[in-house]
Amino acid sequence: MTGTGGELGARAARSRALAVLRVRSRALAVALLPAAAEVILLTGGATGQFSGRGWDTARWVVGGLAVLVLLAAAGIALVVARARPAASPTVPVSERSAPDLYRMVRDLADRLDVPAPSAIALTPDCDSWLEDRTHPAHAQHVTRAHDEPLVPGARPERRLAVPAPVLVIGSPFLWWMRVAELRAVLAPVVAGTGPSAQPDIAAARRFVRGLDAALAVADAPGHGPLTRGGCAVLGRVARLLLRGCREHAALMERGVATAAAERARSVDYGPRIAAQEQVGLAYAGWDRLLTKVALPAWRMGRWPSRLDVGVAAALTELSRRDRLADGFAARLGERPACDLLEEPGAVDEAVSLLTARLFHGGPAESGPRWAPVDWQAYPEEVVDRTWRAEAARLHQVLDSLGVSPSLDPATPDPGGPTLARVLDHLAEPAATPTVPAPTAPPDNAGKVDNTHKAGRIGNTDCAEPDPDADPDPATERSALLAAGLSAALAREESAAPQGARAQGPDSALWEDGDLPLFPLQPPRTGRELLAAHITAMICCAAVETAGAAPGLDWLDGPTLLLDGERAADLTPKVLSLIEEGDPIPLRAWLAQFGIRPEKPVRLV
Repeated sequence: MTGTGGELGARAARSRALAVLRVRSRALAVALLPAAAEVILLTGGATGQFSGRGWDTARWVVGGLAVLVLLAAAGIALVVARARPAASPTVPVSERSAPDLYRMVRDLADRLDVPAPSAIALTPDCDSWLEDRTHPAHAQHVTRAHDEPLVPGARPERRLAVPAPVLVIGSPFLWWMRVAELRAVLAPVVAGTGPSAQPDIAAARRFVRGLDAALAVADAPGHGPLTRGGCAVLGRVARLLLRGCREHAALMERGVATAAAERARSVDYGPRIAAQEQVGLAYAGWDRLLTKVALPAWRMGRWPSRLDVGVAAALTELSRRDRLADGFAARLGERPACDLLEEPGAVDEAVSLLTARLFHGGPAESGPRWAPVDWQAYPEEVVDRTWRAEAARLHQVLDSLGVSPSLDPATPDPGGPTLARVLDHLAEPAATPTVPAPTAPPDNAGKVDNTHKAGRIGNTDCAEPDPDADPDPATERSALLAAGLSAALAREESAAPQGARAQGPDSALWEDGDLPLFPLQPPRTGRELLAAHITAMICCAAVETAGAAPGLDWLDGPTLLLDGERAADLTPKVLSLIEEGDPIPLRAWLAQFGIRPEKPVRLV
């Protein structure tokens, strides 16, 4: 081990691993105590020292107890050994599809003097780690290095293997980082294969993972009346053992990380400091891309097929806008890490589909209602369709509220939905200001939030709404309209079919439960829904009457382009209409760009 810190970390990790194994040994000793007592009683009876009716009764009682305890211990041990530990959903990368990437990782392992990872996989996350998949349930569904890469619709050959450990790399790193930066970031991760090969540490990790998997089995719903009692005992024992080795396991992993970081100091230590800045930048761009760009597409039944290409474009745009990121643009001339892949487009498509499933709960494969979309078609296929769908929903709710098509007696029926209808309704003098607006139901109504099952994926925040927060200010008519939109959206979502769980060859790598595992955003309030629908109606009117066009901003998502420039200062004017019933600022903005609110617009 290189350096004093690395030696101390390795020793501490092995010491804590032995402490975890001692917990296992103590549990075994407790299970054997009744049997040992029975052996003593039988031996005493055979030698004549424990004779009499009382000793015979004790032998029968202790013997029965010993049999029950041994059967229970054997059952618990079997479940701990056979239960499938959780595995992060990933896209496997075969050596045939990324020979340069495998070569770089093996060269890195040789320089660190540690075993090379047995396989490489990509995850839709801005993180990298080693994942042990030595359990047979995982080994049966792992792509070997000589198999074909996993792409949507493909079914590569599967062979029984025991890969340990697998190097999991965050896919945004490959498309944003340069090759030297990726190598520097992966050095401490690859160095962790050394401690992973230590027998005591490997045995301690298997024991902890087995307990965690057994606890999941005990807590799984759907147990029958005969197995419910056994699962209760299993869960109690698993929790007790996990509580006993929790601190030791945490300190063991800390020692492993210290030893790996110290060993990696000899490889690319200087570039690693600069590369860590790229990690934070990649996370920021990936979060904005998912919440601002990908989420609107997923809601429309489209999934962007090149998310990693999009994160590179988003970060390039961020570098251009942010003065703190000026120096990052100069590095774009170096070789990107995605060049280490033979077919980066196919890999990006597989990661994009996995991302949609994790964060939105889409189906496992493309279909008529779940189709990929290229970035060139995004404005037309996503932005424009989203605007028109929301504008149509807005007018449907107005119809249900009995709002007349027009308040102008000269034009009682303009022949189609107009923006003027919305403005006139919300600006009526009868409106009473500043009443609370109802809160909209969650966008994922009817779905189960499984964020408690998150292991390594899901860095995006899923903040819960503050129950003590003040209600949204709105006029009376705005509040009623927002409530109607909330109800209409909830009905649509409850009627829409939910995305099915994976049933393909990699289904064993998924956590049990409904998707999405990591919802992106908290529920939208009624005011937010109403503002989004009014903005969509304004954008439709601008496209129809002022020659505007839908556009895509890499950092802010769908945008309206007026004369080729992004429209600005629209949100405050929409909020003024909603909260105060004042349409004057919005009407002035419409007149400035020649948008005619009285003209009907085309809806879906």
